[in-house]
Amino acid sequence: MGEAVTSRKFTRRDRQQFRGKVRECLDALGSMLADGRFAVAEPRIGMEIELNLVDDAMQPAMANAEVLTAIGHPAGGDYTYQTELGQFNIEINVAPEPLRGTHLTELEGALRDSLNRANDRATGVGCGLAMIGMLPTLRENHFDQRWVSADPRYALLGEQIFAARGEDIELQIGGIALPGSDRRDQLDLICDTILPEAACTSVQLHLQVAPDAFAAHWNAAQALAGVQVALAANSPFFAGRALWHETRIPLFEQATDTRPYELRSQGVRPRVWFGERWVTSIFDLFEENSQYFPALLPVCSDEDPQAMLARGQVPALPELRLHNGTVYRWNRPIYDVVDGRHHLRLENRVLPAGPSIVDVLADAAFYYGAVQALSTAERPLWTRMTFDAAAENLRAAARDGIDARLYWPEIGWVSPSELVLRRLLPLADAGLAAHGVAAAVRDRYLGVIEGRCLTGRNGAVWQRAAVAARERCGDDRGTALAGMLGDYLDRMHAGPPVHTWTW
Repeated sequence: MGEAVTSRKFTRRDRQQFRGKVRECLDALGSMLADGRFAVAEPRIGMEIELNLVDDAMQPAMANAEVLTAIGHPAGGDYTYQTELGQFNIEINVAPEPLRGTHLTELEGALRDSLNRANDRATGVGCGLAMIGMLPTLRENHFDQRWVSADPRYALLGEQIFAARGEDIELQIGGIALPGSDRRDQLDLICDTILPEAACTSVQLHLQVAPDAFAAHWNAAQALAGVQVALAANSPFFAGRALWHETRIPLFEQATDTRPYELRSQGVRPRVWFGERWVTSIFDLFEENSQYFPALLPVCSDEDPQAMLARGQVPALPELRLHNGTVYRWNRPIYDVVDGRHHLRLENRVLPAGPSIVDVLADAAFYYGAVQALSTAERPLWTRMTFDAAAENLRAAARDGIDARLYWPEIGWVSPSELVLRRLLPLADAGLAAHGVAAAVRDRYLGVIEGRCLTGRNGAVWQRAAVAARERCGDDRGTALAGMLGDYLDRMHAGPPVHTWTW
């Protein structure tokens, strides 16, 4: 969830001072970008995977503190496990690994071993790990304030969101009928906590990028976002309702919305934001964040970034980083300092967690390869595609998943499967080859993406079909969701990719 913050009350002066400090950080960042001496490593995979906790009845287990104590540190390799917003969440942070050669398959094995050990230890305290975009057995009663994790940052963030909004949060999402049914569910829920945000569990992919290449990579990632979601959708159920194939997208937008109805009507920008234009510099993104979004956590440090630059030191830019962490772009720019060296990263946030480790790494391989190819193309894609088309692709993909219709230059309106098979898989293969990824590794992971396209089956399709089949056999919705989740976890642990699953 970002930088550590202790519990406190904020004053009007805190906000004014914080705004000034963010401006100082921006000025320092501008100087550093002009100087150009950012660390640029070889392409590496860095990722965060958010997980849910369930009990033996497949209901949410409010036990992340107990589970983390049982897991200990490290649970395997260089991976760390930590809390997330809800007590039914934890997160695994995967240390950056090189992308070249066979590192992807080595990462697959190491990550599987780590998660297996973590799950075994969680079982000892009566819990299991669920790697899924949205836990289907979550219900309204699980969003009580008492289920927020103990870290004071979470309670403070919730307080600030509701203070900015001035009223409870409205969640409104129309559903899509399950296979063989005409029933369309509707979510219409008023919530007085930000815990619905905790239902949105994702995989976040990181890529270190040189300053002069950042805009091209960000633009490419934005253009690709709808395709990613269509291929990987895995969040079709929330609060007992069958909603969008990737309900996580609209739910996250609504659950963290600081705007009351009147500000939404005026066109004030949401904090969960796709953006509104292609960019020419990473500076554009940080500047927009500071200009458009009031501070939620206005905590000021004593750092003087310009003075540090004058002394030849590397500033941490804490106010810029803290503020940036409360603006939830689907592709987020990150400034960071590691071992005294500063760098820039692109954080891709559109993917849901799961369904299996091989699926997660296939999604990662497709993303890294396609972004590499698109960002270095002789004629950039974003010169032939409007930004609004990219935004609409994301929304259509979230709603209809692999059944969506997407717009792509020179093709027009096309299914995600056809677009990927005809155009994007060869690009992703070429991009991975340019990163030095071995041919057998490319074939393994891009073959999983190809399999999804040929079968038309991703996590959301499987979940929806499995629940529909159980309901046809007489299960009520709650029983069907719990039964489906049990079957899902069996397959998740067994490890084959989701396009091979049956129901």
